[in-house]
Amino acid sequence: MNHKKVIITGTSRGIGFELAQILADEGHQVLALSRNHTPIKNLKHPNIHSFSFNLNEENDLDQLDKFVNEQWQGSVDILIHNAGSIINKPFAEITAQELMSVYQTNVFGVFQLNQRLMGKMPKEGHVVTISSMGGVQGSMKFPGLTAYSSSKSAVINLTEILAEEYKETGPSFNVLALGAVQTEMLEEAFPGYEAPNSAHEMAQYIADFSLTGNKFYNGKMLQVSKSTP
Repeated sequence: MNHKKVIITGTSRGIGFELAQILADEGHQVLALSRNHTPIKNLKHPNIHSFSFNLNEENDLDQLDKFVNEQWQGSVDILIHNAGSIINKPFAEITAQELMSVYQTNVFGVFQLNQRLMGKMPKEGHVVTISSMGGVQGSMKFPGLTAYSSSKSAVINLTEILAEEYKETGPSFNVLALGAVQTEMLEEAFPGYEAPNSAHEMAQYIADFSLTGNKFYNGKMLQVSKSTP
């Protein structure tokens, strides 16, 4: 297997935590980024590198640049935007600060990280953004998720635009719109709800797609859900 250099955001728990382990166990070099990197650091996996990282801090982005340039000879094969923020609250009660917080992680962070890494990814590279079925036009919507779902719609559109802008030089851009997955974030937003898929199961799917999906897709939104929109 041709081992890859992979960056994953949002790796402190849930899908991102599982995803980092799966790819590292397969022999890939993984840079696992999250504000709280203690859980992933405690794994002491030889193929996982980590440091505390805030998507919206220039100093942290600079630290990322330094790591890639010095440790990975300035190249990244796969970028997985998994970090996410959610708030379940009636529309009329969401504050500007809460709205901005969700968008800072789910949209602006994706935008800024892409900008930082475009010059470091080869034509055959792959950028995978994790969105949600809630961001898909025509899908079932849920009250209380106006900030979250609208942000997830934004990154679907962003993926399509970037695929067009970089179609001659690469990398490829695709987005996965996930249905409900049993994670800590889901439990916080919908206490007591039981999802049909575990974090590990979804992480395995994302890992496989990140390695091979760009051979078949570019600028595509794939719905990863058992239910009909």
